[in-house]
Amino acid sequence: MKELRVALFTGNYNHIKDGVSLTLNRLVGYLESHDIPVLVFGPTIEEPEIDHKGTLIEIPSTRMPVSGRGEYRVTTGFPLDIEKQLENFDPSLVHIATPDYAGYKALKWAIKNKVQVVSSYHTHFASYLQYYNLHMIEFLIWRYLNWFYSKCTHVYVPSKSMIDELHEHGISEGMKTWARGVETHLFSPEKRDTEWRRSVGFKDDDIVVTFVSRLVWEKELATYMNSVKKVAAKYPRVKALVVGEGPAKEELMEQLPEAHYTGFLEGEELAKAYASSDIFLFPSHTETFGNVTLEAMSSGLPCVVADAIGSKSLVKNGLNGLLAEKQNLGDFAKKLEKMVSDGELRKKMAHASRDQALKYEWDSINAALVENYRAALDLPLPQPDY
Repeated sequence: MKELRVALFTGNYNHIKDGVSLTLNRLVGYLESHDIPVLVFGPTIEEPEIDHKGTLIEIPSTRMPVSGRGEYRVTTGFPLDIEKQLENFDPSLVHIATPDYAGYKALKWAIKNKVQVVSSYHTHFASYLQYYNLHMIEFLIWRYLNWFYSKCTHVYVPSKSMIDELHEHGISEGMKTWARGVETHLFSPEKRDTEWRRSVGFKDDDIVVTFVSRLVWEKELATYMNSVKKVAAKYPRVKALVVGEGPAKEELMEQLPEAHYTGFLEGEELAKAYASSDIFLFPSHTETFGNVTLEAMSSGLPCVVADAIGSKSLVKNGLNGLLAEKQNLGDFAKKLEKMVSDGELRKKMAHASRDQALKYEWDSINAALVENYRAALDLPLPQPDY
């Protein structure tokens, strides 16, 4: 059997702490714990947010030239010394997590050197275009993505709903589900802390509606804010809790000053914030999976989320939460009010959320990915364009 040696290319590994970087760090940690050699290639900065797993080879990059996304980076080169380190590592499989410039060069290198190549789909790129007035290039993006993923033997996608969406855009070959997991022992209803709630200004009978994510407007922060305001006008016990940092925070605080803002949280503090809430409201429709939704479910929260890719793979309407039409403030407010007004419904859905989350254990999910890696090694190699 051919030895599994993985070269991982990503546009985000340690400089920003988000769902992509945390997922990939967890994967690298899993690979190393099972004695599978892995080498990571990606951008970084002088003071990264993550103490990353494994060995990271820095690829030249620059700040993303889009307003509000400057903390992210895009690769700008693939120097000979990096190519030499890749050759010396001698991978049997190249895994490309970002189809950027370095991802493109890694794909071409793998095809040229007859190395198996797979990819994973983490960011639903087209869904962000509306926020930056870039609709006119959507067809070019899909054209490139169709070509890129057609050259990968496997494409690992986090949810069935995302696979269906990619099918609609002509991307269908080699699709495999690589779901996301959750630490169910960390994110647990047992972490609910009444004293913590009181310390931040919530009363025992308040209904705390929580948003957890990076604070950027494309996460539909306006829908969260206005839904909570609308329902709170009728039910004064409804309170807002916002967890996260980001470029939209200052403006959000001006528009929603009555909310409690924790800033960025992780580990036990994040678990406590989830479990000490009562409802998770997440209107974002740009997720390919929804890590924060899964953490909220594991914490025993009923969820009101967008009826969109990713979220609807986790939240079963009427079972552990309610689905609202994406970008429809009226529908989100209606669904939130339904949950606020019915304590028994919230209790029933809270139990169902926890039960659903217990199906998503990280080790079994990454073990399945490694099996797909090994299966890919036995499949025909991608062919060059002639």
